[in-house]
Amino acid sequence: MEQKRIRASSIFFTVVFAAAIFYSGFYFGERRQPEIGKVKELSNKEENLTSKDTIDFSPFWKTWNVLNERYVGNATTSPQEKVWGAIEGLASSLKDPYTVFLPPDESSAFESEIQGSFEGVGMEIDSRDGVIVVVSPLKGTPAESAGLQPGDKIIKINDTVTTNMKTDAAVKLIRGKAGTVVRLTIIRNGKRAPFEVSITRGVITIPTIDTEIKSTPAKKGEESATTTPDILRENGVFVIKLYNFSSAAPELFRQALRDFIVSRSNRLIIDLRGNPGGFLEVAVDIASFFLPVGETVAIEDHGGKAGNRIYRSHGYNVFNDKLKMAILVNGGSASASEILAGALSEHGKAKIVGTKTFGKGSVQELVKITPDTSLKVTIARWLTPKGHSISADGLTPNVIVERTQEDIEKKRDPQLDKAVELLTK
Repeated sequence: MEQKRIRASSIFFTVVFAAAIFYSGFYFGERRQPEIGKVKELSNKEENLTSKDTIDFSPFWKTWNVLNERYVGNATTSPQEKVWGAIEGLASSLKDPYTVFLPPDESSAFESEIQGSFEGVGMEIDSRDGVIVVVSPLKGTPAESAGLQPGDKIIKINDTVTTNMKTDAAVKLIRGKAGTVVRLTIIRNGKRAPFEVSITRGVITIPTIDTEIKSTPAKKGEESATTTPDILRENGVFVIKLYNFSSAAPELFRQALRDFIVSRSNRLIIDLRGNPGGFLEVAVDIASFFLPVGETVAIEDHGGKAGNRIYRSHGYNVFNDKLKMAILVNGGSASASEILAGALSEHGKAKIVGTKTFGKGSVQELVKITPDTSLKVTIARWLTPKGHSISADGLTPNVIVERTQEDIEKKRDPQLDKAVELLTK
């Protein structure tokens, strides 16, 4: 009997000892396994990370697990939202303000904007040297009504300081439901101190084009050219104000050129001030009205990752050598505006008048990552026909004319006046 007890006790301790070894081995094995192996809530994980040629993702997975196991706070971020945040960080690591990941809400808002309408204040902004800058307020929008100007620096949105803020993050804060108010703290050249502007958001419909005829200055002893409509048409300067390069712009521009031809004037001003750009193809199409077939409009420089692509005129070239043309630009003229102005200037078709352009000469491609997310990625840089980098320097006008705050307040336009003067000498 005693022998049976000893044997049973021996078996019991053997089982306990074996279990202890098993569980301690399991415990230490669990602790020593790669961090990615501990992540249970994700699919499509890359688990074969042992090759010396692969990037070491273990810090990423360790951070993921530490946040899961130890973070205490009010955040209710889902695993999928953490993935979106990680991709946003990956894109921002390139330190390119135009390369951004758009999670579902931002992707939807961006697609609404490029279709032509959205809710907000109606202005183009950008990040320059860690500062959010107004590129241009759009015509007829709350931003324009509030008096915002190209070059204004936004240092606070409501109570949020914008230092080193990404453009898309600022857009997200400024946009909102129509009828709500956003407060912007502005620094403006010529103003001694920052000031605050409260803007009521609205439904923004992006305008495209306006036209008008400006009378020529009267010579001594003559009446103004505005005395009769016929004289005005024959002696005036036709102005096409282009607000953007949307998909609707080519046909609207074509119609405006028909009106110009009917006016019997041979003097044309294309006003690109405050035009933040749009589709490259639209800039090429508009340039084609003035350039022979095959002439270079822009060069897409891929930085050695692919061959450069040259965009050439379609060769509509409907005007003869009697056409006199000027293009107005300012610090709010960007992207496609700079491409059009640079091409027509370098081919000798127009004089550029105004102030230096914004310098937004990079090419972005919108890539669908999932059905409801996108990556906007810089794939190239724009060069003018003569190889000038728009991103590096913007465009410097042939004739530099400032328009001061006092000019704006008193509704004077010395830039337009100078362009009229150049065309009517």
